Amino acid sequence: MTPNRPIFLDNQSTTPLDPRVWEAMVPWFIGNFANPHSAEHAMGRAAEAAVDSARTDIAALIGAEPREIVLTSGATESNNLAIKGAACHALRVGDSRRRVITLSTEHKCVLESVRDLAADGFEPIILPVQPSGLLDLTLLADALTTPTLLVSVMAVNNETGLIQDLPAITAVVKQAGALMHCDAAQAVGKIPLDVSCGIDLLSLTAHKIYGPKGVGALYVRRRPRARIAPLFSGGNQERGLRSGTLAPPLVVGFGTAARLAATEREADAQRIGELRAALWQQMHTALPDLVLNGDSVQRIAGNLNLSFPTGAAQQMMRDCPDLCVSTGSACSSADIEPSYVLRAMGLSDAQARRSLRIGIGRFTSRADIDFAARALIAAHHRTPSPLQA
Repeated sequence: MTPNRPIFLDNQSTTPLDPRVWEAMVPWFIGNFANPHSAEHAMGRAAEAAVDSARTDIAALIGAEPREIVLTSGATESNNLAIKGAACHALRVGDSRRRVITLSTEHKCVLESVRDLAADGFEPIILPVQPSGLLDLTLLADALTTPTLLVSVMAVNNETGLIQDLPAITAVVKQAGALMHCDAAQAVGKIPLDVSCGIDLLSLTAHKIYGPKGVGALYVRRRPRARIAPLFSGGNQERGLRSGTLAPPLVVGFGTAARLAATEREADAQRIGELRAALWQQMHTALPDLVLNGDSVQRIAGNLNLSFPTGAAQQMMRDCPDLCVSTGSACSSADIEPSYVLRAMGLSDAQARRSLRIGIGRFTSRADIDFAARALIAAHHRTPSPLQA
């Protein structure tokens, strides 16, 4: 049976807006449209109070203080602010450390931010990962023997759903005296997170937790203070680190999504994990040579990154027009390249081209899972193999 609308199983790319989040946002589009920085009048003060309340909810989700939350347009801006802001501050104060370390499987905005620093005399170090997708702590410790300014490691990978051992990584980084930054966009609301393990800077975004697009945050530790410089000039909002007028509807939506994530995370993970197990069982029974990419245990409940025995993933997607999944491929001009994340884990180009990312979320039903299994199995059987790389 064909569904009434496409079935969305791409919840690592984004999540649908929770209706409860939308209800909380609507009054701030229409009823009170004031600038939250205009505290001279009642409407402005009400908007400011709504922003402050949302900031408190966002902070609570990661064990932070509200004043440690700097609101941004999303995780990409937060990652740039953390990495480039730390480097800019180091240059201003004469800090001699020039090494900046990250992983080969990080999000593009982290990798490119780190690489961009080379133009300012920094030394970008891109560490490999193990075939499991996880970081070898010994390799990190070796890289840290050279004085290092900052290490950036994501909590959960956006393609594979793999969970890095953040407390252990942070302990190694802090022992070496470097700043620890974490891109937690895929982790917040899905696994427990607490910045008290020693994290200095942490990026998050609303649209990965059933909130609106266009708003995110950067946690900036106050004690001991993590020093970063702003990336652009303006009215000195957000502790002087991120100038610009905040959008109360988006911020309120973010806060509501954060509050819901805090209260519903465990129940969501349990139900989503059961759906993932059902999908894997159906597909692996029909396709015994199907491979799960990455560690089978250290991954979030909603992710399956699968390498099919034969067939091109792009063609399979075209053969399943009623199913929204993805390859995790990065587009460069008109060319679609195999996933750099999977290749960094040791997969060949051919294996990466046969891989699909399936993301299950809060609003996925068992009927969605059953339809997806049937559709993908059928598409695999009629899809020819890609050319070997």
